[in-house]
Amino acid sequence: MAEADPQLLENNVVESAKPPRRWGKLALMIAFPLAFLIGGFIYWQGLQGKVTTDNAYLKQDMVGVSAEIVGKIVEVAVKEGQEVKAGDLLFRIDPEPYRLQMAEAEASIATAQANVTALSNASEFSGADIAAARENIAFAQATLNRQEALWQRGFTTKADYEAAQHAVAQAREQLRLAEANQREARAKLAQGAAVPGQNPQIAAAEARRAESELALRRTEIRAPIAGRVAQADRLQIGQQAVTSLPMLTIVADTSSYVEANFKETDLDQMQVGQAADVRFDAYPDLVLRGHVASIGAGTGSEFSVLPAQNATGNWVKVTQRVPVRIRLDEKSARPLIAGLSAEVTVHTGRNP
Repeated sequence: MAEADPQLLENNVVESAKPPRRWGKLALMIAFPLAFLIGGFIYWQGLQGKVTTDNAYLKQDMVGVSAEIVGKIVEVAVKEGQEVKAGDLLFRIDPEPYRLQMAEAEASIATAQANVTALSNASEFSGADIAAARENIAFAQATLNRQEALWQRGFTTKADYEAAQHAVAQAREQLRLAEANQREARAKLAQGAAVPGQNPQIAAAEARRAESELALRRTEIRAPIAGRVAQADRLQIGQQAVTSLPMLTIVADTSSYVEANFKETDLDQMQVGQAADVRFDAYPDLVLRGHVASIGAGTGSEFSVLPAQNATGNWVKVTQRVPVRIRLDEKSARPLIAGLSAEVTVHTGRNP
């Protein structure tokens, strides 16, 4: 057998020592951009049919409670964060001045009733003065008739005759005065159309008593709604309560909703009733379901104290925000606090 060619053997060894072609690197170079494109497409597809904003905050109905009368606070029955029901006592104002007003009103009623009784029994109302005046007229007229007969026969003086005439005139004036007094007495005892069946003096006194009774009841300030007490540190015993000045606030945590401010460009497919997901910064693992309850009638800038004026030469277009109210459809497992930051996603392609 012939010996192998040394040159041929060397070439075979060199060719077998060459590294294989780098198909793996080429595959990686193609796979990474392709995976990025596919992931971007999937992410873009996931964004279709929904809009999201993190410009959202939890809102709760709040009622500021103030005193309706002026007075010194003598009792505080609640503390910060306490749960209260509608009608629970919050604080009490010193009732003593209003009890005195109540007693004064009761005395006014008694006085009015006594006046009515006195007028009912007075001679002006009963007509006794009128009867007496008519008797005086009859007596004076009889005297005048006698004096006139004597005057015609010359048995009396002119002075006596004129005195008899004056007595008749005076008696008639007394009758007119008595009749006027009777009309006045009847007017004082008359019953007006506004309060039929009751004397106006007594009605006015009873109205003052009702006013005093109302003020006395208002010394106890009670919760108008159920909820949690906030800003109770304003209440201090000895502090002077002023009308229309809120003394504390009650937060109704049963009426929570989210006020989400969406860009105007996100409203194209948004409608009332569409489903929404709500996440809170305070509770990252909490997701609450809700729905679009209403879409604002104007942008936030339109309802601001000083709306923006764009009629200037340096006008710059700014995307406006429209408030959208999200009503929560389920109860939260965590306490909801008014003002919490939230992220809202509205599914424009489906309703709850």
